[in-house]
Amino acid sequence: MADPNAKPKYTKLFINNEFVDSVSGKTFATFNPATSKEIVQVSEGDKADIDLAVKAAKKAFHRDSEWRKLSPLQRTNLMNKLCALMDRDKAFLASLETQDNGKPYAEALFDVTYSILTLQYYAGWTDKFFGDTIPAGGFVSMTRKEPVGVVGQIIPWNYPLLMLAWKWGPALAVGCTIIMKPAEQTPLTALHMAALAKEAGFPAGVINVVNGFGPTAGAAISAHPDIAKVAFTGSVEIGRIVMQAAATSNLKRVSLELGGKSPVVVFDDADIDFAVETTHEALFSNHGQSCCAGSRTYVHEKIYDEFVAKAAAKAKARKVGNPFEQNVQQGPQIDDDMLTKVLGYIESGKKEGAKLQAGGKRIGNVGFFVEPTVFSDVKDDMRIAQEEIFGPVQSIFKFSSLEEMIDRANNVQYGLAAGVITNDINKALKFANNVDAGSVWINCYDAVLPSTPFGGYKHSGIGRELGKDGLDNYLETKTITMKLL
Repeated sequence: MADPNAKPKYTKLFINNEFVDSVSGKTFATFNPATSKEIVQVSEGDKADIDLAVKAAKKAFHRDSEWRKLSPLQRTNLMNKLCALMDRDKAFLASLETQDNGKPYAEALFDVTYSILTLQYYAGWTDKFFGDTIPAGGFVSMTRKEPVGVVGQIIPWNYPLLMLAWKWGPALAVGCTIIMKPAEQTPLTALHMAALAKEAGFPAGVINVVNGFGPTAGAAISAHPDIAKVAFTGSVEIGRIVMQAAATSNLKRVSLELGGKSPVVVFDDADIDFAVETTHEALFSNHGQSCCAGSRTYVHEKIYDEFVAKAAAKAKARKVGNPFEQNVQQGPQIDDDMLTKVLGYIESGKKEGAKLQAGGKRIGNVGFFVEPTVFSDVKDDMRIAQEEIFGPVQSIFKFSSLEEMIDRANNVQYGLAAGVITNDINKALKFANNVDAGSVWINCYDAVLPSTPFGGYKHSGIGRELGKDGLDNYLETKTITMKLL
């Protein structure tokens, strides 16, 4: 049951299976974005704490450690125990997430469920990644798949628990050890998960959680010489910094899931009401704070005016408010910086000539709420068409042909996702085959499953998460060759 007053049980760093103060003794506040009020102070880790976490993770990864000696099915059992504990604490985790992130409680509860499913999915992979035997003349040659070792994981604030599950799942399945830095805005569910991992029986040092800021704790992970791989989800700007640090330290592996400016294309043969509903959720879900948000809605000229009218009406009807209240569909943006950024993009759209059809203003002066906003008559060269807004702002464009649409869809620096709504399978597949996007959804949107790889083209990132492909980020391939005498 939702608890708006749920008290976080854990506020320190989690290193070597213990909650500890940071070396510096510093703390920082995490805030409720719906009220702008402080929830609690949490320990602030930096390089010294990352060093301690890496030391613990290295020890846990040693060939003679308890963790390395577990059989694959023993790892499966530990992961499933963790999932059972998450299910036990589901309402508490969702309440923490709603307080810390601002998303409606129902959405937070869904995120907990999906996180459990993701970890359960990877629990089933512990004994299913294999090497090969290779014909080699007078030799016997084989390959082994082995865990890369100590991994650093830096996650964002928009889906705190989901992003944790996406990264813990494959790393634990193959036998790596982890240092995770949650976003400074949303550390609370990661700390609770650390406690559940200990309760489940994970050996000391396998999972470590260090709260802190990007330029200190995050930078220490990216540059640490004893971390073999870093996984980052966030902005393109910070992704570049992570990659540079990885290159100049020890050439550690890097996987990046970055921004998006994803098109959703509606053809004139589509059911308009279905298309309005699908594109609305594609953009406004999670307050527009999603890397794969369908932030460019392209509508065929024959149905454009009717579509715009219905899309604007739907946005105006979207209920915004206290995320713990029933039927609220949209809570606040994460903080004042994001609020200011979103409002700035709205002003940019108006100045550049887009037509404001709905919303466009801040709601109240407590919390960081923005009206669901819809622009029509958007042109491809406008800032709101090219740059990631990361907020509840739908931009609607007009198009006339499939060939034109493919070129326009690809004319951005991103390539994370795309959607197409049509009853013509030929149009759908031609678009899907030619759009620059890591995920393409036909007559649906944001259908991300634990078994389906997720990641982007171009500036949207490097590597894939989820599915079997997600294991590859955490595996080395070793070739062993023996001469036949």
